[in-house]
Amino acid sequence: MRIIILNGSLILFAILSGCKTTYTNSEKMIGYNLTSPDVTISLPDILHEISGITYMDSISFACIQDEKGILFSYNVIKKEIISQLTFHSKGDYEGITRVDKTIYVLRSDGKIFEISDFESTEFKVKSYTTSIPANDNEGLCYDQNNNRLLIACKGKIRKGDKHKDKRVIYGFDLQSKTLTKKPVFEFDLKVIKKFGLDNNFNLPTKEKKKRLLTEPVIRLETSDIAIHPLTKKLFVLSSIGQFLFIFDMNGTIEHIEKLNPLLFNQPEGITFFENGDMLISNEGKIRKATVLRFNYRMK
Repeated sequence: MRIIILNGSLILFAILSGCKTTYTNSEKMIGYNLTSPDVTISLPDILHEISGITYMDSISFACIQDEKGILFSYNVIKKEIISQLTFHSKGDYEGITRVDKTIYVLRSDGKIFEISDFESTEFKVKSYTTSIPANDNEGLCYDQNNNRLLIACKGKIRKGDKHKDKRVIYGFDLQSKTLTKKPVFEFDLKVIKKFGLDNNFNLPTKEKKKRLLTEPVIRLETSDIAIHPLTKKLFVLSSIGQFLFIFDMNGTIEHIEKLNPLLFNQPEGITFFENGDMLISNEGKIRKATVLRFNYRMK
């Protein structure tokens, strides 16, 4: 069975490699060469379904996978798991972020788990029901300037045509431990698509129904978010379609990057080291799960 899967993976690789699609990279604009990772880490099988990831210090990150309530710490120098902490039972865990000595984990239903003193044997766990108006939430990061967590809904939050092109991010105040009544960011896919066309970004296309014409495609179903420690820009990762979007902190789109699926198998997590180096985690699917490191090159 393993041989069949491997052969299937090689065939897929060959097919994709033979495609005429090219993946350009605006390194001078964003500070990263996303076509060539500086370090590629192949993860052990227990992290095959890795989801969220967050920086801990200059040589390690913490992560979760979307089936078990376990916090993993991983050393990027030794390339091995250095600790495991069970904080809850099985569940669909998607987002993770660190605030000093506290780790916050987001479950897809919007529930947040607070793990204080996570490096101590006397760690404590609290949980908060946010009542966020979405059933599928994946992105979580710390907004230091506003002392809050940002929670990104994966898709639209309500049914109906007026919501289908809207994507939102809510805030969770760390002092009151309450959710903002309204989204702190609201993105319009039509505006993002227009920005991409006006700036000649290499957007994928699809055929229109019953026509020979094609139209550009933008997919934004958030898998994770992070704020750049130096530029203070908001990075939004979409596993569906393999996109990376960059916004300013007012929610204005500044950049779109189409990611190569040969590198970004299923991008589920994003975080930054203090020097700006970026980590992106990829769930395994038919290949090994990976964490890709991209060194930050100052513009």
